[in-house]
Amino acid sequence: MTKIIGRDIEQATLNNLYHSGKSEFVAVYGRRRIGKTFLIREMFKDRFAFYHTGLSPFELNGKKLLSEQLRNFTLSLARYGSGNTTAPSSWMEAFGLLIELLESKGKETRQVVFLDEVPWMDTHRSGFITALEHFWNGWGAGRDNLMLIVCGSATSWINDNLINNTGGLYGRLTKQICLSPMTLAETEELFRLNQVRIDRYDIIQSWMIFGGIPYYLNCLTKERSLAQNVDYLLFRHGSELSNEFDRLFNSLFVNPEDYKHIVRFLSTSSNGYTREEIAAKAPSSGGGLTKILRILRENGFISVFQDFSGRSRDLRYRLTDPFCLFYLKFIDGHKTNDEAFWENSQFSPGINAWRGLAFENVCFAHIRQIKSALGISGVHTETYSWTFKGDETHDGTQIDMLIDRADRIINLCEVKFSLSEYTITKDYDRKLRDRLQTFLDVAHPKKAIHQTFITTYGLRDNEYAGKIQSIITMEDLFR
Repeated sequence: MTKIIGRDIEQATLNNLYHSGKSEFVAVYGRRRIGKTFLIREMFKDRFAFYHTGLSPFELNGKKLLSEQLRNFTLSLARYGSGNTTAPSSWMEAFGLLIELLESKGKETRQVVFLDEVPWMDTHRSGFITALEHFWNGWGAGRDNLMLIVCGSATSWINDNLINNTGGLYGRLTKQICLSPMTLAETEELFRLNQVRIDRYDIIQSWMIFGGIPYYLNCLTKERSLAQNVDYLLFRHGSELSNEFDRLFNSLFVNPEDYKHIVRFLSTSSNGYTREEIAAKAPSSGGGLTKILRILRENGFISVFQDFSGRSRDLRYRLTDPFCLFYLKFIDGHKTNDEAFWENSQFSPGINAWRGLAFENVCFAHIRQIKSALGISGVHTETYSWTFKGDETHDGTQIDMLIDRADRIINLCEVKFSLSEYTITKDYDRKLRDRLQTFLDVAHPKKAIHQTFITTYGLRDNEYAGKIQSIITMEDLFR
């Protein structure tokens, strides 16, 4: 039996909606490959009254999109008992046939209708949204036994057309569920079930590359080490994920090159860029750039970081999707022909530098676990980074992570990915003290400062380690 890893809250929510005794209209969304379809299929696989998946426009390149989508819909209707064999001429007619099918099944049992990849069905001038509105408002909302679940990887489409709809579907959703990437703990459980035996150090590295995306993680096999799996999936000629970057963007966006251009630019700085800096390199400006940045953020590829200064002009956009970051650094443009590149380069300076930056990304994605380790799970916090370019009295410096707490404490976090216990040397101690003094002089915080280390195996005990008030290890990140 297949097991759903994690998703406890989502499973409980869907189960409650199934037993609510009234009509439900549910949107499930999240990054492509995140496991939306798997979750719904595994929960309701024996209870679907109708299940249909839209065809990818990327795969239908050059074909008549609307007619192909409608023909595919007819085939799904037939699988669930419809006697109609003629493809409808419009989505309005298609949903009419769906109503006929559902009414023929009676009202006695709960009817789960699952429409997967709905953004793909909404082709140009197709009338899909109007037909969906009519289906729900004119029929579905009055059926106490109907549970309509719509799903899509194009999160911006879900937001614009369902969650923030200002037309006929305004306020019609009864529940929205956004799926996030797997945590480190969930990744560990998935590997355990798949009998992939790697330690937590390597599980973190797998997260740095694949980002907690179930589809990618399920590609790893127990016969290979992590490095061998990475080579097999990404660096081998014709490997399974070697074209994933293009496939990912082409399947989500109408003008994918515009989005890839911005993502490639963002990948050139771990600190990210302001909107003004992006505009100087962007293929579009004004509302076009604003829309692209919004959609990339809604689809989970980029994040917006507020500087501790609080100034809106200091907002920085960062590429934070681990898979895209890894792909653009090591694979894009065929940067190597070595099919065993990852296994052969484990201790190279370039890989070590990448690990340090990628581990920061892991930590930002596990703030909840870090707060728990600090004993402040119930305290409101804001998380920042801080960069100071320097002036006549202070050198430039950077703080990896700031946790600004409502209990009037700020954790200044230093993030280090290390093969063993990290050693604070005399020189590094001086660097930490200088950085702290610069922050106090420039930022003028009105709260107590706690110096915090987040590292894989903790700190080596010496005369400098005692100055660090909190130490978070990778074990804490797995809780």
